[in-house]
Amino acid sequence: MESRVTTSIDEEVAALSRSADRDSLFMQANVTVGGNGQPVQVRVRNLSAGGMLAESPVAVTQGATVEVELRNIGPVAGRIVWTGEKKFGIAFDRAINPQAVRRDVAPQREEVPPTLAGLRLNKGRPPIRPR
Repeated sequence: MESRVTTSIDEEVAALSRSADRDSLFMQANVTVGGNGQPVQVRVRNLSAGGMLAESPVAVTQGATVEVELRNIGPVAGRIVWTGEKKFGIAFDRAINPQAVRRDVAPQREEVPPTLAGLRLNKGRPPIRPR
């Protein structure tokens, strides 16, 4: 006879996050806890499609709602599913692409006046002067 143990949604989400492929990294993100107050900067230690491990000296409460600002993705809503000493786990409300967070931000196009644009094409050579 099979015994069934009742689990909460938080426990199920945490289990899914732990079993998902995690991307270990060292980056920073801003986390707003409870939808109010100032964002707190945290260190992201690992990231998966379903959640992340954050490190911060700020105390948080298990079950609190959060919004995480992730590079190249933007704000992602979630919930704190576990807490530890200066660390906590967040389960996202929607799946993300963790590889997108790792990508470099596209460089901004440099504005060059038309009169100088031709100088770049002649690297190391004197500019071509009209006759």
